Order: sequence, then C-alpha cells, then structure tokens
Amino acid sequence: MAESFAVPLEKATEPFVLSVDVGSTGTRGGIFDAAGRPVAKTRIKADHAFRADASGRSVINPDQIVHEVAAVLDVVARRELAGRIAAVALDAFATSLVGVDEYGAAVGPCYTYADTRCVPQVEELRAVLEEGALQQRTGTRLHSFYQPARLCWIRRTDPDTFDIVRTWMSIGEYVQLQLLGARGAALPTAAWSGLLNRHTADWDDETLAAIGVGRERLAPVRGPHDPFTEIPHRVTKRWPALAGAAWFPAIPDGFASNLGPGAISGRLMTLSASASGAVRVMVPGVPAHVPSGLWCYRIDDGRSLVGGALNDVGHMVTWLDGFIAAPLKGTRDDWLAGPPAPDTPVVLPFLNGERSTGWRGDARAVAAEMSARTGAAAFFRGAMEGVAFTYRRVVEQLDDVAPGVQGVVAAGGITQTLPHWLSIMANVLHREMVPVPQKRTTLRGTALLALDVVAPDVPRAEPEVNEPIIPTPAWEAEYDRRYRRFLELYEDNFG
Repeated sequence: MAESFAVPLEKATEPFVLSVDVGSTGTRGGIFDAAGRPVAKTRIKADHAFRADASGRSVINPDQIVHEVAAVLDVVARRELAGRIAAVALDAFATSLVGVDEYGAAVGPCYTYADTRCVPQVEELRAVLEEGALQQRTGTRLHSFYQPARLCWIRRTDPDTFDIVRTWMSIGEYVQLQLLGARGAALPTAAWSGLLNRHTADWDDETLAAIGVGRERLAPVRGPHDPFTEIPHRVTKRWPALAGAAWFPAIPDGFASNLGPGAISGRLMTLSASASGAVRVMVPGVPAHVPSGLWCYRIDDGRSLVGGALNDVGHMVTWLDGFIAAPLKGTRDDWLAGPPAPDTPVVLPFLNGERSTGWRGDARAVAAEMSARTGAAAFFRGAMEGVAFTYRRVVEQLDDVAPGVQGVVAAGGITQTLPHWLSIMANVLHREMVPVPQKRTTLRGTALLALDVVAPDVPRAEPEVNEPIIPTPAWEAEYDRRYRRFLELYEDNFG
C-alpha cells in the first residue's frame, strides 16, 4: 500500500487484525490497525507458483500452503503484539479444491481455478442440469472454473481418490483445519464454488444430486462474520501474540479485493487487475435475476456481489514479457500511451480459457489483422486492448443489474505497473477510472471484514486515490470500432 497510508506501530489504533492473503503467486501477511490502515514494517510474503502444463493442469501442494501460512504467522505475530491482536483473518485464491480423508489429511493436490482438465465434464453436465435454472439458483454457470465439473472429472478419472475423500473443501478451509482443527465454509467461499443455493444460503441439493456428492462431504456453511473462537492450546503456544484472537473463516480473494479499495456499495464499480481480473458491484439482498454472462455470489445475510471475471490479465502481461523484449529506452507501458492506432492487431486474450461473459473454458487466444509491419509494440498494445475489450463486455451486462453506478475504482498490480493501460480502459469503457495506489488491497479487504466485528465503532481511514483518468472524446470512436471488430472476431471463433 502507499507508504503515506501506512501507520507506524506506535501511532496505530488498537485492536489489530493479522491478515493473511493466499494468492496465485504467494502468501502474504501483515498487521492492520482498527482504522483499517496497514501497520508499517509488518508485511511479509512467501512466493509460490502453481504447477501447470499443456494438459490444462494447474495445481499446488496444499500442505505447502499450510506451511507458508504458518511461516507468515511466525514472522508477523511478534511477541510484543501480545494482547493487541483481536483477530486473524484469511483469504485465499477462489474456487480451489482439496480432498481430505477421514484423518484430516489431503488426498492429492489442491486444484486451482485455472485447472481446465474438466472441460469435457462441463458438456456432460449440460445434459443433466438446465444451465439457465442452475445459474438462477447458484449464481454461477457450468464452467471449468467451478466445482461441479471438477468433482465429476475427479470421479471419472480417479475414482479411487474420489471414494477415499470424506470432505471436499477450499484451500483456505484446509489451512484452518490443519492449524485449528476447525471445519466450516464461509458463505462467500461456498458461493464461489458453484455449489451454493444463493437464495437459501446453503448447499444446492439439486446440483449435489447431479454430481453425486452428498452434503455430508462438504463442511457446514457459516457467515463470514462468524469466527472460530475455540482455539487449540497448541496455537497460542506457538503464537503467544494470538492468545485470545478470533479466527475468521477463510473468504475468497475476489471478495476481499472488492472490500480493500473501499467499494462497499452499489455506487461504485470495482475493477481489479492482477494475475486474473474482475469487475464487481455490491448490491443489497439477492437479485431476482442474473444476466447470462455474469455471476452473482451471496456474501452475507444482506448483500450479494455481482460481476464477471477474466482469467488472463496479469497472466497475459507475464506471457507477453516472456517473449517480447522491453524497449531499449523507456518501458513497455510507453507502448500503451497515446491514441489508438488503426493498424494495431485485434487480439482475443484467452490463454487459460474464458469465464465471463461467454463462459468458454476451451477458448484460446486469437490474433487478427497482423502484417509484416506489426512489431512488438503493436502486438503488446493489441493484446492489452483485447483485455480491456473483455472487461467492457462484463461492464455492459453489469449496467443492466446495477444502473447508476457513479464510478469505476481500479486496483491491482497491473494498474500500477501499466498505468497507461488505465487510459485505454477509460476510453474503452467510456467512463472515468479512479486509480487506487494501494498495494495489497486484498490483504486490507480481509482485515476490514474482521474489523466489522472486533472494532465496529472505530472509523475507517479512507484509502488514497489518484486523480481520475478521463476519457478522451477524440479517441472513443476508434476504440468503439475496434471493439466491434473484437466482437466479430469472438463470434467467428467461439460464437
């Protein structure tokens, strides 16, 4: 986060929250004070990477994540903070899946959201479940991102493992099982799985019957504000500073990243751009209808989160960086500055399949309108414009669910490493972009949820924002033309 937003320990307001974020590239931890400000010099990160290959595999060792979280706690939960930490809050990359046996041990890897090997089971389930009705019940579509198809794939390809598993859970639940012996799926974690009935806030029996998983093989659903309070002695023995702290059930990083920049009402749309990306709006209650291209996640008793997600944002940047050399002078971000160029390639940016809005898990990247004159700068810009066009498809459907949104708050690492890309976003979306310069907004969002319980009366500090980025009217017509060509290319390949 911006250093001016952080507060020295001696000036921090108690009580504190120790926040942990298990992301796609590493596990981070830090202390936040009661005002929601990061406490300076308390943040740490342990790097990791998913194991992926051409088959569509994307996994990680679940016990590695447990060890990373414990190691983060070893550093952050310092003895001098004893009696000052009121809560431990955890978020983790969404839609992970770990199978656990009767002894509480992991059976096999943790499957991540990017594992696409279950794409064939998506089509099989479409013959069993009516997808439109499923989406209105669960808020999700049939897709390799969600657990119905993944569970069917495991049952089909590894029946012995499927039979050994007694409980299926997210990686955040697994961490808390190993550290605390606690079982329970936070409501938003259950919602992100594709197995929750958003109207009843409980597991969806019709979906479970279709995939052959009884509800006894899932943890009970609990509210995100309902902490675990019976903490084993071994925990406080290892981390004395956490004695008396409440541990909140793990939530998805997507929920946390919406809270971190301060977008907690339907007046603001949050755009996140990290390894993956999303556009989300918080709405009251349970919307009666979910547009076909979006998801709707029940997050607590009174709110839902509506939006759409992209697999490839930072993933696209990393891929491009791998074979496109940086300019001799300046940076790759310079290639994104200035007006659009008509000879820039049109790119469908699907390296790991598409989620919103077409839900094509089998979609792959396509580039068109290239010539011998197309250089590295033009290709880089075309790919990042393609990412912006994918966001626009989501925003157009969100406008139907949440009309009257006043602004777009943009956060995430890509908004800071490629600031000129936000100018492209402003012109593609035809609206102002408000950049949030904080780093690790997800970590802050996780802390804020716990602070609602342990420090409800302390006013929260407002996060810093940069000057809004205003669309340039002279550029919008060309971006609109290119967007229409993007839609035509999508229809030709995946329509």
